[in-house]
Amino acid sequence: MIESAAYGAVTQIKMGRELDGRVLYWVAAYLVDGLLIDTGCSHTAAELLEYLRDRQPRDAIMTHYHEDHVGGCSLLQQKLNVKLWAYARSLPLLNSAPRLYPYQELVWGYPEPAAVQALPGDEFRTENCRFQVVETPGHSADHVVLIEPSRGWCFSGDLFVSEKIKVLRPEEEIGGIMRSMRKLLDRGQDLVLFTAIGKIVPDGRRALSSCLAYLENLGRSVQLMHQEGFSENQIVERLFGGESSMADLTNGQFTTSNLIRSLLKSGLA
Repeated sequence: MIESAAYGAVTQIKMGRELDGRVLYWVAAYLVDGLLIDTGCSHTAAELLEYLRDRQPRDAIMTHYHEDHVGGCSLLQQKLNVKLWAYARSLPLLNSAPRLYPYQELVWGYPEPAAVQALPGDEFRTENCRFQVVETPGHSADHVVLIEPSRGWCFSGDLFVSEKIKVLRPEEEIGGIMRSMRKLLDRGQDLVLFTAIGKIVPDGRRALSSCLAYLENLGRSVQLMHQEGFSENQIVERLFGGESSMADLTNGQFTTSNLIRSLLKSGLA
C-alpha cells in the first residue's frame, strides 16, 4: 500500500506491505526537486514504481543500507533509469547478500541487487536545492542524513524514531545515536525532521533535545542500578515493567534488554 502527502515542496511517500487489510509497518520515502530519498522495501517496489512513473525522479539517495530503505532501487533503476547514490561506507553492505530474520522477510523482503554509486562528496545538488550529507552513525555504521540548510529540512532516516526510545536492535549503538543527535543540534539550526517511519516533526531541535535528555536520565538510572547489583532483567523490569512485546514479534531483535546493554557498553549508563 502507498499513501502520499505534500508538505510544501516535499512529497512524503508512505509504503507498507498489507496483509488481511492491515499495513504491517509503514516506512517513508521523500521526493523533492527530482530527488528521491530512500526507496522503501521490496514488497512495495512495484507500487512505488507506478507512483513515480509520471513524477520522474532523476536521482535517489539511500540514508543507509537496511532492506526497508533500498528495496525499490533495482526496479527504479531498470524501469525509470534513476541514478542511485549512497554513502561510500554503504556500498560494501549494499553489495553483500543480506541475511534477514523471518519477520524482516515477511514485512520488508529481500532487496534485488542494484548498481549504486558513492555520493560524490558531502553535498548533493539538485536544480533548486543543496543537500548537505551528514554522517550520523549509530543506528547503522553507514547512516547519513540529508539537510537542506536554507529550508531547514532534515531527512533523518532512522536516526530519530521517538523521543522515548524503548527498544534497540543488537547492532545499534546508543552512544553513536546520541553523538549523531548532538551533531545536528550543534549546527544551531531549526530543523524539520522528515523521518523514515513516516513521522514529520516540525520542531526537530526540541524533539532531538528531548530524546537526548531522556537517554541521559535513563543512562544514569541504569548505571545506578547496575552498581547496586541489579541484573539486566531486573533493570528492565524495574524501569520498563518488563520486556517489550516487540521482542517476541521480531525474534528477539528489537528488545529493551538491547537498549540497557548498549547504554552500559557505551559508558553512558
